[in-house]
Amino acid sequence: MNEHIASPLLSVPSLYVVATPLGNLRDLSPRARDTLAAVDVVAAEDTRHSQKLLDAFGIRARRLLAVHRHNEQQAAGQVIEWLAQGRHVALITDAGTPAISDPGARLVARVREAGYTVSPVPGACAAAAALSVAGIVEGGFRFIGFLPAKAASRRTALMALTSERDAMVFYEAPHRVMMCVADMAEVFGSGREILIARELTKLHEEIAMMPLMDAGAWFDADANRARGEFVLIVRGAEASERIDAAALRVLGLLLDELPLRTAVRLAAEITGAPRKGLYAHALERGR
Repeated sequence: MNEHIASPLLSVPSLYVVATPLGNLRDLSPRARDTLAAVDVVAAEDTRHSQKLLDAFGIRARRLLAVHRHNEQQAAGQVIEWLAQGRHVALITDAGTPAISDPGARLVARVREAGYTVSPVPGACAAAAALSVAGIVEGGFRFIGFLPAKAASRRTALMALTSERDAMVFYEAPHRVMMCVADMAEVFGSGREILIARELTKLHEEIAMMPLMDAGAWFDADANRARGEFVLIVRGAEASERIDAAALRVLGLLLDELPLRTAVRLAAEITGAPRKGLYAHALERGR
C-alpha cells in the first residue's frame, strides 16, 4: 500500500524561507527538498550556484529568480506579483538560512507587509552550528553578523560592544578575518576568549578556541587557515570589563593628556565605570 504524503505547501500562496546546506549536501532536510520541488518559483541569491544544488537532488525548478543585494527591492515586487497570482515561492541563499546576514530580509518584510504568509523551512545555520560547539554555558548570545569592512568603522563598532555580557557571534570573510581578529584583540583585550569556526560542515572544517592574543599565531601557523567562510564567537565581558563606548572615549581623551593612573582614576570618577576595567583597557591601549 502506498503511503499518502501530504503536500509540503500551505493551502494559501506563500513565501517559504528554506535553509540549505552550509557545505554538506546531506544536511538538506527532506522537507526542504520537497518544498523546493513543489513551489512555482525558487528565488536564489546566486541562481548558478543554486542550480547545482537543485541538480544534485534531481529537482527541476519551474522558474529561478535572482535575489541579491543589488536587486532585492525589485525582486520583492516580482515575488508579490506571483503570490497575488496564487503561486508559491521559495527563498534560498547560497548556504544556510536566508535573510540572516544574507539577502532576503527586505524581501521577507515586503511580502509580510503585503499580507502574504511567510513560512520557515528550518535547517542549517552557521551561527547556530558554531554556538553548538562553543561550550559557552553562561548567559545568552548576541548575533552581530558582519562588521563594517573599513578598519575605522569596524573598530568603532567593536568599541560599542566592549561591555556586552553575552557571547557575540560574528561572520567574517577570508580577506578580512585576520584584521578583524587583530582589532578584536585590541578592543576587547587580548585575554578574551574566541572561538574560530572555519568552513563549517565542509572538507576542511576547523574549529578552535583560544585567547584572542593567540589568534594571530593560529592563523600564521597555516596559510590555509585564512581561507573559507568564518564564524567568530567572542566571550562576553566579565563584570570588570563592562565599560560603554562613552567611558572609553573619556578614558582615551584623558590618556592623551595625563599619566595612566591619573587618567584611569578621573575616568572612573567621571563616568562611573569600574576602575579595574578602565585600567585594563588603558594598558591594552598603551601596547
